[in-house]
Amino acid sequence: MSRGAFITLEGIEGAGKSTVAQWLGEWLGAHGLIVRLTREPGGTELAERVRRIVLERGREQVSAQAETLLMFAARAIHLDNLIRPALAAGEWVLSDRFTDATRAYQGGGRGVDPQWIDTLAAHVHADLVPTCTLLLDLPVALGLQRARARRGETDRFEAETEAFFERIRAAYLSLARCEPHRFRIIDASAPVAAVREQVAAALAPWLESSRGASR
Repeated sequence: MSRGAFITLEGIEGAGKSTVAQWLGEWLGAHGLIVRLTREPGGTELAERVRRIVLERGREQVSAQAETLLMFAARAIHLDNLIRPALAAGEWVLSDRFTDATRAYQGGGRGVDPQWIDTLAAHVHADLVPTCTLLLDLPVALGLQRARARRGETDRFEAETEAFFERIRAAYLSLARCEPHRFRIIDASAPVAAVREQVAAALAPWLESSRGASR
């Protein structure tokens, strides 16, 4: 059985994470791997219900702290019911966002204490860190232009200011600098074919390692 891997995709709105994840799942499947595509917040029926609470623009205020706790509640459900079982079965899990998104959006964007976020992460998944994190990076103005061109009604995050997303992008790049062994920065402003080439090159070492483990 091949060794499972946990690959996460991160980036601001309009970075193309969902599109890359779909292509990457097919590409890895063509290499003989069993791949599970998922997303955060969400990924399971119950976690998707929490997602709706997080994203909906309702009359009640949701504080930055409450938002962070909801993210980790959904994450704990996601981990127990999908991510951990899939990895234990030797599958490659591709998740559109994980805890780095909380560090960037709630920490960088909303100003939540990063130490508190890390404490919550330690309680929820101290034993699990992504094998590789693909940071799809692009200028905020371009990302928002792409996102606005394709969406209908905006959710709570999409309605935020450009300055909010500048803080998020800066937080992501800071995380990547702190963990260069795990992060791979992908130029998401490049043409689709070039983005795919970058992603394939970034994951080549782990793909080879998985092949070796299955021999």
